[in-house]
This record gives sequence, structure tokens and C-alpha cells, in this order.
Amino acid sequence: MNNHRVVIVGAGFGGLFAAKALSKVPAQVTIVNGTTYHLFEPLLYQVATGILSEGEVAPPIREILPGRDIRLGWVTDVDVEARHVVVDSPDGRERLVPYDSLIVAAGASNSYFGHEEFAEHAPALKNIDDALEMRSRIFHAFEMAELEDDTERRRQWLTFVLVGAGPTGVELAGQIAELAHRTLEGQYRRADLGTTRIVLVDAVDRVLPAFDPKLSAAAEKQLRRLGVEVRLGTRVTDVDAYGVKMETAEGEERIEARTKFWAAGVAAPALAGRIAAATGAPTDRAGRIRVEPDLTVPGHPEIFVVGDLAATGLPGVAQVAMQGGTYAARTIARRLAGKPAGKPFKYFDKGNMATISRFSAVADMGPLHLSGLLGWLGWLGVHLFYLVGFKNKVTTLLHWLVSFLGRGRAERITTTQQIHARRALQLVGEQVTPARPHEHSR
Repeated sequence: MNNHRVVIVGAGFGGLFAAKALSKVPAQVTIVNGTTYHLFEPLLYQVATGILSEGEVAPPIREILPGRDIRLGWVTDVDVEARHVVVDSPDGRERLVPYDSLIVAAGASNSYFGHEEFAEHAPALKNIDDALEMRSRIFHAFEMAELEDDTERRRQWLTFVLVGAGPTGVELAGQIAELAHRTLEGQYRRADLGTTRIVLVDAVDRVLPAFDPKLSAAAEKQLRRLGVEVRLGTRVTDVDAYGVKMETAEGEERIEARTKFWAAGVAAPALAGRIAAATGAPTDRAGRIRVEPDLTVPGHPEIFVVGDLAATGLPGVAQVAMQGGTYAARTIARRLAGKPAGKPFKYFDKGNMATISRFSAVADMGPLHLSGLLGWLGWLGVHLFYLVGFKNKVTTLLHWLVSFLGRGRAERITTTQQIHARRALQLVGEQVTPARPHEHSR
């Protein structure tokens, strides 16, 4: 029996692909994750807008990796001398999990750029709890607009502000526009959903800045066609319960809006700082660990850092985490087999994709740039292919047919608890972290 112990921190894309690549390697593999599910984060916005259920984007880890040693908890520290990770378990106890090789795929946390107080009024989208809260806030806003007699307050309920013009912000803006102007058309008698205002705000000079400029322009054109106001070169300076204050080239401006969402940035979780402190590894401005060409921590070849947590200069997308997790696992397998070190990690860029609305998406795949229907069909195929589990593929495809060909949204049930749970937990003194170190992907 081989006693080499491999600990994988996180069961997102990086952790999941590492675990799968180690399935036939003679080693004891332990996966530590903050939730019982693997999150397919690229489709999380569809949970937030009522297209998909949470189960379709978050299959249970134990179902994906049957028979594996899976520990529920959050890794809070690493002892590099004793070679064990410190796990904060849900029962309040602290546990130590020993390792010989460590793969850290803990993902990223939300960044409010030093204004964490914005989170109360503008939640971000990083996990299932966030998606359910967003869904409740969106549909609750329409219901409150229907009840409201005052014209100005009704206008506030029908105004949505999204901060961040990357894929998440663009996709949310497009789907809220579809909800207001198509899906829910004719379902409200007093509130005119045709007057719904959706504002997409970012300090950058174009939407989807990581994409080819022509695709960015195509995406912006489609957003405007849907009725979305795109406000670029605009920096958010304050967020409260009733609106957003912004700084533009013309000066300060305020938009009165009851519903705000944050999609403007990510940062390394606290675990990255703990690893850096323990190993002496350098970090970048976002707190990510600067790794060696083989994705190991400098001076610690037994510790691999993959995905969003590694400062490699690569984009924070699922494919980087998938390939990094697989590479780390194969490197460990080579070592155990007594083979010489392989080549440095090299990322194969499969491109970026983002949906704007039904039948419209942009796909930036090297020399191939697709937009409109062709981009949407490409997006559809790629995401369906990478969804985990046959059942999830089938039910997701059915929900897409209902939502895209018809006007239905299969998941419109919302609760008051989903809207207020975050604040309630804060009031009773419990720590609420919307993106704990490795609840989510990459």
C-alpha cells in the first residue's frame, strides 16, 4: 500500500480535475471543501435569474467522487514544517489533516476594493447562497413595484444597478432585461415593467474587457438593444439601501435604486496570505501567490497552487483551474512513479464566452470570434459539455428549452429568508462570508 498522502483544498474546477486525475494513482487522496457540492460557477447567474435550480449547477461531491475521502470544512492555515492543514469544521472543532503533497485550489473571494460595507446592499455572486439571495431580490423588486402607489418609489423598485461589466455583470444585466421586457410581460397589472431601468456600471472603457474589442462592441450593442444603460468610465463611490453614488467625467451622480448587485472584482482569500506567510512566497497586489513554472510554491515543491489563487498572469476562468489541477495531479503521479520532472505548466487557451440574452452571445476562441446566434450556439454546446452528470445535462437542457424557446422560468420561488438571511446572521453575531475560502470554483 502506498502511504503518500495528497490533500486537495477545494472542490471547484481545479480541485475536481485534480481528484479525477489522481483516481488511478497509488496515493491516499483527501478532498477538503467548505460545502458538500461542486459549483459550476459559469451558470450561477442562471440560478439567480430563475432559469436553473441550484441542484443543476451544484451536484454533490460525494456523487461525483464516490468512495473518496471527503472532509467538510474550511482550511484556515497550513503548517509547512509538520505538513498538515488546519481545518475549521462545521461542528466548531478544529482538525488537522496531514499531507505529503498539497494541491490548493481554493478559488477567489469577492473584492469590494476596500468598501466591504457595500456588500449589505449590493451582494456579489460567488456561491449558491448568493444566487438564491439575488433571485429573491430580483423577483421581490417586481412584487414591491406592483404594490407601490408612489410613482417615485415604484421607479426605484424598477431600477436595477449592476456594478462590473465583466461576464457576470453582462450576463446578469441581459437576463434581468429579458425578465422585465419579455418573460414577465403582462403578468403585472399596476407596475409597468416596460419602464424597468437596468444600469450596468464600470470604470473600464468597454464591456467584457478581456474579450476581443469587436466582440466587446457587439456585446454592448446587444445590451443597449435590450434596454440596458451601459455606463463606462464610471466609478462607484457609495452604495446604500436606496441607491448608488457614482463618479463620472462630468462629476458626481446618484441613481436611486432599491436593487444593486456587485460583479466588479475578486481577491485572494485569507488562506493565500496564510500560505504566503508560512512559506515566504511572494504575492501580487490581489494577494495571489506567485508560483514556480510547475505551479509549486517557491521552496516548497510539495505544495501546488492552481486556479484563481495562483498569480500566473492567466485569466481567472474555469479552464485555467481545470488544466492546472490536472497538471498538478500528473506531476505528483510522475514523482511517485520515479519519473523525471515534466515540462512547465502551459495553458491551452480555449477562449472566453459570455451570453447577452437568448440567442445572443459572444465567443472569443483564438482566431475564431463569434457573436449573435452562432456565439450563443457555441456557448450552449460548451457549457452543456462541461456540466457534471448526465441527469444535470438533461434537466438543464429542458429548462433552457422552456426559458429560451418559451417565456417560462422554472425557478421563480423566492423567500423572505433568502433576502434577509445574510443580514440576520450578522445581527446575531455570526460571521457571514459570501465566498469562504473554497466554497466555490477555480
